[in-house]
Amino acid sequence: MPVTSLPGFHMYPDSGIEPPQEYPQHRSGFVAVVGRPNVGKSTLINALVGEKIAIVSPKPQTTRNRLRGILTRDDAQIIFVDTPGIHRPLHRLGEIMVDTALAALLDADVVLWLVDVSVPPTDEDCQVARAVEQASTVILGLNKVDLVPPEQLEERVAAYRELAPQAEWLPISATRGDNLDVLLARLIASLPPGPRYYPEDEITDQPLRFMAAELVREQALYHLRDEVPYALAVVVEEFKEREQARAGDSEAPATPLTYISATIYVERESHKPIVLGRDGMMLKAIGQAARQEIEKLLGTRVYLDLWVKVRPKWRKDEQALRRLGYAPPKGKSGKGGDQRQRRKG
Repeated sequence: MPVTSLPGFHMYPDSGIEPPQEYPQHRSGFVAVVGRPNVGKSTLINALVGEKIAIVSPKPQTTRNRLRGILTRDDAQIIFVDTPGIHRPLHRLGEIMVDTALAALLDADVVLWLVDVSVPPTDEDCQVARAVEQASTVILGLNKVDLVPPEQLEERVAAYRELAPQAEWLPISATRGDNLDVLLARLIASLPPGPRYYPEDEITDQPLRFMAAELVREQALYHLRDEVPYALAVVVEEFKEREQARAGDSEAPATPLTYISATIYVERESHKPIVLGRDGMMLKAIGQAARQEIEKLLGTRVYLDLWVKVRPKWRKDEQALRRLGYAPPKGKSGKGGDQRQRRKG
């Protein structure tokens, strides 16, 4: 749906939404959460939304796609946009990830730049600083403050503030919850007046098939050696809801069951036996852990069928990337672009 932008307000011409004076106390908009890899962007969004909408792992570059997490309150609706870490790419997948993160900046009402204050600024932090220079509203989230020795905190804060002197800043801990209420208040105060873009019970716009694939990949990241996860992708081939009768009780109502068949793609033949493990035990462990997470997501029992296939050099192959769900971001839209396409409730 095309969008017409008014100063401080985003209106859908055919939606019946009125101008901002109808929403004097309600604020809404998009918050792009950006930063280099492994600074805690997904962990923070999960904490702010109150639900797990993005996978997390100790390994950098876990997030590959742009994801939305939606927080709806009486006074505001915030659409958090989780982005891949900004880094110096080594292959086409990396280029797409960086382009995806930078594209999110164009449509954001507020940019939340997250850094890991437990370590000094890196070259990648300087790369992010250059990317956010033109953003109208930037809040610098100094994450992992709980890991900083007290005698180093002032020096670390000063080093990061020097990279974004125009930004508001706030020390936080996404895992421990330090200052998250203050951060949320600042974000809401920075949003323009406006309506809700999503139904109040919606927490993400991601399809269930995509989220199931991500949960499988998350467990692969946790279980596998360092050389494999970066060359690994997951595609859900089948996703069907079924009913399963209770054993020994033909009259009892059938219980819901979701059948999922997913393929784990690796780049090298030598990676396949690592993913399978001895007698298939590694794949079994990944599947069992992923199934438990998917059952929490769906609220049904899940039968998860996993396969492992080799697709050589898929991270460098544009066509393979598209088939695996890693397409470049749609054109460099200006403010109010495709990100404001409202989901119909």
